[in-house]
Amino acid sequence: MNGAVPLWVEAVVAVLLVASGIASLVAATGMIRLRGLFLRMHAPALAGTFGAWAVAIASVVYFSALEGYPVLHTLAIPLLLAVTLPFTTVLLARAALFRKRQDGANMPPPLSRG
Repeated sequence: MNGAVPLWVEAVVAVLLVASGIASLVAATGMIRLRGLFLRMHAPALAGTFGAWAVAIASVVYFSALEGYPVLHTLAIPLLLAVTLPFTTVLLARAALFRKRQDGANMPPPLSRG
Protein backbone atom coordinates (compact mmCIF):
# COMPACT_ATOMS: atom_id res chain seq x y z
CA MET A 1 0.00 0.00 0.00
CA ASN A 2 1.66 3.18 -1.18
CA GLY A 3 -1.27 5.55 -0.64
CA ALA A 4 -1.85 6.36 -4.30
CA VAL A 5 -4.68 5.12 -6.46
CA PRO A 6 -4.86 5.38 -10.25
CA LEU A 7 -6.72 8.26 -11.82
CA TRP A 8 -9.31 5.94 -13.39
CA VAL A 9 -10.22 4.63 -9.92
CA GLU A 10 -10.72 8.16 -8.65
CA ALA A 11 -12.87 8.94 -11.70
CA VAL A 12 -15.08 5.88 -11.15
CA VAL A 13 -15.44 6.71 -7.45
CA ALA A 14 -16.28 10.33 -8.27
CA VAL A 15 -18.98 9.30 -10.76
CA LEU A 16 -20.52 6.88 -8.24
CA LEU A 17 -20.53 9.49 -5.46
CA VAL A 18 -22.07 12.12 -7.72
CA ALA A 19 -24.73 9.58 -8.79
CA SER A 20 -25.45 8.94 -5.12
CA GLY A 21 -25.83 12.66 -4.50
CA ILE A 22 -28.22 12.99 -7.44
CA ALA A 23 -30.25 10.07 -6.09
CA SER A 24 -30.45 11.82 -2.73
CA LEU A 25 -31.69 14.98 -4.43
CA VAL A 26 -34.32 12.96 -6.30
CA ALA A 27 -35.44 11.40 -3.01
CA ALA A 28 -35.65 14.81 -1.32
CA THR A 29 -37.56 16.25 -4.27
CA GLY A 30 -39.98 13.34 -4.07
CA MET A 31 -40.54 14.01 -0.39
CA ILE A 32 -41.30 17.66 -1.08
CA ARG A 33 -43.34 17.43 -4.28
CA LEU A 34 -45.45 14.32 -3.79
CA ARG A 35 -48.67 14.61 -1.82
CA GLY A 36 -49.61 12.12 0.85
CA LEU A 37 -47.72 9.37 2.61
CA PHE A 38 -48.46 6.64 0.09
CA LEU A 39 -46.93 8.58 -2.79
CA ARG A 40 -44.01 9.83 -0.70
CA MET A 41 -42.92 6.32 0.24
CA HIS A 42 -41.98 5.22 -3.27
CA ALA A 43 -39.41 7.66 -4.67
CA PRO A 44 -37.26 8.06 -1.54
CA ALA A 45 -37.12 4.31 -0.97
CA LEU A 46 -35.87 3.59 -4.48
CA ALA A 47 -33.53 6.56 -4.73
CA GLY A 48 -32.17 6.00 -1.23
CA THR A 49 -31.42 2.38 -1.94
CA PHE A 50 -29.63 3.27 -5.17
CA GLY A 51 -27.65 5.96 -3.36
CA ALA A 52 -26.53 3.51 -0.68
CA TRP A 53 -25.43 0.99 -3.33
CA ALA A 54 -23.51 3.68 -5.23
CA VAL A 55 -21.62 4.82 -2.11
CA ALA A 56 -20.85 1.23 -1.09
CA ILE A 57 -19.57 0.30 -4.54
CA ALA A 58 -17.47 3.48 -4.63
CA SER A 59 -16.00 2.45 -1.27
CA VAL A 60 -15.27 -1.06 -2.52
CA VAL A 61 -13.58 0.23 -5.69
CA TYR A 62 -11.47 2.84 -3.87
CA PHE A 63 -10.31 0.75 -0.94
CA SER A 64 -9.74 -2.34 -3.08
CA ALA A 65 -7.45 -0.29 -5.32
CA LEU A 66 -5.77 1.28 -2.30
CA GLU A 67 -5.16 -1.99 -0.43
CA GLY A 68 -4.44 -4.17 -3.46
CA TYR A 69 -7.01 -6.84 -2.59
CA PRO A 70 -10.84 -6.94 -2.62
CA VAL A 71 -12.36 -5.04 0.29
CA LEU A 72 -15.98 -6.19 0.26
CA HIS A 73 -17.21 -5.72 3.82
CA THR A 74 -18.81 -2.35 3.01
CA LEU A 75 -21.35 -4.18 0.84
CA ALA A 76 -23.03 -5.38 4.04
CA ILE A 77 -24.71 -1.99 4.49
CA PRO A 78 -26.68 -1.89 1.20
CA LEU A 79 -27.42 -5.60 1.51
CA LEU A 80 -29.04 -5.00 4.89
CA LEU A 81 -30.92 -2.02 3.46
CA ALA A 82 -32.12 -4.09 0.51
CA VAL A 83 -33.41 -6.77 2.87
CA THR A 84 -35.00 -4.53 5.50
CA LEU A 85 -36.32 -1.59 3.47
CA PRO A 86 -39.21 -3.47 1.83
CA PHE A 87 -40.41 -4.72 5.21
CA THR A 88 -40.32 -1.29 6.81
CA THR A 89 -42.05 0.24 3.79
CA VAL A 90 -44.86 -2.31 4.00
CA LEU A 91 -45.23 -1.79 7.74
CA LEU A 92 -45.43 1.99 7.31
CA ALA A 93 -47.99 1.62 4.52
CA ARG A 94 -50.11 -0.75 6.61
CA ALA A 95 -49.99 1.56 9.63
CA ALA A 96 -51.01 4.55 7.49
CA LEU A 97 -53.80 2.56 5.86
CA PHE A 98 -55.06 1.43 9.27
CA ARG A 99 -55.12 5.01 10.55
CA LYS A 100 -56.93 6.28 7.46
CA ARG A 101 -59.55 3.55 7.86
CA GLN A 102 -59.97 4.49 11.52
CA ASP A 103 -60.50 8.12 10.50
CA GLY A 104 -63.25 7.04 8.08
CA ALA A 105 -61.42 7.84 4.86
CA ASN A 106 -62.47 6.16 1.64
CA MET A 107 -59.92 3.33 1.55
CA PRO A 108 -60.01 -0.19 0.09
CA PRO A 109 -61.44 -2.74 2.52
CA PRO A 110 -59.12 -5.21 4.26
CA LEU A 111 -58.45 -8.46 2.40
CA SER A 112 -59.25 -10.58 5.44
CA ARG A 113 -61.37 -10.18 8.52
CA GLY A 114 -59.65 -10.72 11.79
